[in-house]
Amino acid sequence: MAKINLNKLLSPVSIIVFLLSITVMKAQTNTTKTQTLSGRQQSIVAISGLTATGDLGRLSIELANGLDAGLTIEETKEILVQLYAYCGFPRSLNAISTLMSVIEKRKSNGINDRQGDPTVSKDGVQDKYEQGRKVLEALTKMPQSKPAPGFGEFAPRIDAFLKEHLFADIFESKVLTFQERELVTISALAAMPGVSSQLQSHVKMGINTGITDDQLVEVAQLTEKFVSMAQANSLRELMAKPVAPVIKQDMMVRISEIEILPEFLNEYNTILKEEAAASVEKEPGVIAIFPMSIKAQPTQIRIIEIYADSAVYQAHLKTPHFQHYKTTTLKMVKALKLVDMNRLDEQTMLEIFKKLK
Repeated sequence: MAKINLNKLLSPVSIIVFLLSITVMKAQTNTTKTQTLSGRQQSIVAISGLTATGDLGRLSIELANGLDAGLTIEETKEILVQLYAYCGFPRSLNAISTLMSVIEKRKSNGINDRQGDPTVSKDGVQDKYEQGRKVLEALTKMPQSKPAPGFGEFAPRIDAFLKEHLFADIFESKVLTFQERELVTISALAAMPGVSSQLQSHVKMGINTGITDDQLVEVAQLTEKFVSMAQANSLRELMAKPVAPVIKQDMMVRISEIEILPEFLNEYNTILKEEAAASVEKEPGVIAIFPMSIKAQPTQIRIIEIYADSAVYQAHLKTPHFQHYKTTTLKMVKALKLVDMNRLDEQTMLEIFKKLK
């Protein structure tokens, strides 16, 4: 057996490397345990994104899932109240009405959800602007001048509303933690187009509250599931993470050639329009369903259909809106031909709808 040189083995450099490797291993172990979103946190992401997009049908399901995951009624209400500041009163109020219906339905089914602690406002606070400014300093870990530079100097009232109401009245409520509130905000902003600068700011604040990089990756995954791939990619781009390709290897492009019986034409067109809109809005992998008719022959319908992959198409066939379309229009269709297409220019396909915006 070779003789071991203990002096070499126990050199200062070797010891430092050894200790660092242990530290890294421990950090990686701890990270694995703490970086994934809990079921409760996943519900916060889903509820926030669906409220921001106004998808009340799916929101109803996720509100129930959130209550099952441990959110109290008061915590869920507080999520929806906070969201009015980011996606407006109409969507917040619609979401609150949806929550009321969910709770009543669950009560009728014998489910008594935990009420939780209500919001308690801090009455008698002399300077709410200062209170909100300090909350914002805690979130950003940066000094906040009075007024805020730029927009705050130009429009002092909006700066006052931001500090006194959003960060004082709402964020100071202990019903949700700062970390949970940032999770709400990030999820809502990730679901909304045109707010990348605000999303970037809140991603930084979220990290300051302890939200991890891996958790943000999971927020993007949930945004893709509940909102769209494009919106999920907007969050991934801010995080310098690989975006999910819209065009996949087995992406489906199809032209449906349909002849409708003349007496059913108007009724068919109405049902088709509703089904196409529901598919694109509710199914992240449905890239396009674009119905048209031949000018000289209005009963001749052509539909361009684009699906992210074959699995998305198979799932699309099982959706309630497609099943409704299929069963109600069966008697209206005289002839049907499905023509599957090969794409010739993948790069141009990425740009296909940009000019329509």
